[in-house]
Amino acid sequence: MKYYSTNQQAPLATLEKAVVKGLAEDRGLYMPEKINRLPQSFFDNIQDMSFQELACHVADAFFGEDVEKDALHKIVEDTLSFDCPVVRVEDNIYALELFHGPTLAFKDVGARFMARLLRYFNKEERVNVLVATSGDTGSAVANGFLGVEGIHVFVLYPKGKVSPIQECQFTTLGRNITAIEVDGVFDDCQALVKNAFMDSELNAHMRLTSANSINVARFLPQAFYYFNAYARMKKMGLADNLVMCVPSGNFGNICAALFGHEMGLPVKRFIAANNANDIFYNYLQTGIYEPKPSRQTLANAMDVGDPSNFARIYDLYGKSHERITSLISGATYSDEDIMRTMRQCFADTNYILDPHGACGYQALKELLRPGETGVFCETAHPAKFKEKVDDILGIDVEIPERLAAFMKGQKQSIPLSKDFPEFKAFLMQQ
Repeated sequence: MKYYSTNQQAPLATLEKAVVKGLAEDRGLYMPEKINRLPQSFFDNIQDMSFQELACHVADAFFGEDVEKDALHKIVEDTLSFDCPVVRVEDNIYALELFHGPTLAFKDVGARFMARLLRYFNKEERVNVLVATSGDTGSAVANGFLGVEGIHVFVLYPKGKVSPIQECQFTTLGRNITAIEVDGVFDDCQALVKNAFMDSELNAHMRLTSANSINVARFLPQAFYYFNAYARMKKMGLADNLVMCVPSGNFGNICAALFGHEMGLPVKRFIAANNANDIFYNYLQTGIYEPKPSRQTLANAMDVGDPSNFARIYDLYGKSHERITSLISGATYSDEDIMRTMRQCFADTNYILDPHGACGYQALKELLRPGETGVFCETAHPAKFKEKVDDILGIDVEIPERLAAFMKGQKQSIPLSKDFPEFKAFLMQQ
C-alpha cells in the first residue's frame, strides 16, 4: 500500500515511511491510496468474534500488505490487552467505554499500536517522537512508548491547561520520556511539532516522527473499537439504524470511524460533538472552514481551534460539503451545557460522564431520530477530571489504583516558550 499527502505535493510513501516520518514533506497528512472493504462474511459473523479477533481482520485490511501477518497479529493482541465494552446508559443510548486501558483514555489503543509498529519498523537508528497534547494524548503516548528501546518521546503540553492527574501521567515517568511545558495553548504545541518536521537542520540532526493523530499508525487502529461496538450491539440485536457519536477535538477519533465506514462498517450516520471550539460545526452549517484560536473549556482534550484531521475528512469525501453533511452532523456545547448534562445524566441514570463524554451523550439526546440507537464514545475515565466531576456532581469519584500510582511520582518537566527557535535550540542539544 502506498500513502499520498493530502496536499498532493509530496512523493508517495510506504507505510514504513508514513509511520516513521509522521508528516509528509509538503506538510500534508498521509492517506492510503485505497481503503480495502471487508467481506460481507466478516460482518455476518462479527458478533461471535472477540475484540482481538475482529481487530486482526481490520488490521489485515489496513496494514496486511506491509507487515508480516504473524507480527501484525501479535501487535494487535499486545495492543488490545484490555476491553472496550458497550454499556447501556438508557433505552436507546449506549456508551462505548474507551477508558479501560493503562492511562484510562481512548488514546491507549492508538498509542500502544503505534509504539509496537514503530518498533517493528525501527531496527537501528534512534527515533525521537514528538507529541503535542491537550490532555490524554501525552499520557497515552508516554506510557505506550515507556521503556521501548531506541525511541525517545518528547511530550509538549500547554502550561496550566491540562488536569493535574493528566499532567502526572506523563511528567513523572522519566526514562525515555521528556515532558515540555509550553507557555501557550494546545495549538501552539501542535505548531511547534509541525514546524520541527519542516526544519531541515533539525531533521539532519535527529530522526523525528510524531505520535499525534496526524500519524497514520495512531489514528487508523482506533477503528478497531468501532467495529467492536458494532459487534457488541449486533449481539444484543441493536445494530440496525446505529448512530455513532464521537466527542471531537483534533478529529482523529471520528476520522478512524469514518475509515471504518468506508471499509463497510454498517453505521447509519455519525455525529461530531464539539465543546465551545465549534470550527467543524460551523463548517457543517456553512461549508466554510475557518480555524480560530482555541478556547479553554471544561472538556480540555477537545480544545482545538484548527483540527488537523479535517484535512483527511475533506480528502476522504472528495472535498464535497454535500457528501460530508450527508453522513456527519454536528453539535456544540458550552461549559454550562456540559455541566447541566453531567448532572441530568447522573440524576436520571446514575451514570457518571466525564466532560467529553457529556458532549457525545447530549448530542444523541438531541439528535437521535425515531427508530435509531445511539452509541457515544466515553473517551476518558471521570477520575481523570476528578476535581471538576466531584464539584459538578457533588460526589467523590473513586480513583482507580493504576491512576493513583501516577500521582505518587515526582513531576519532571522543562518549561519553554511557544517560540520555535527556543524549542529547536533545545532539540539541537539532545
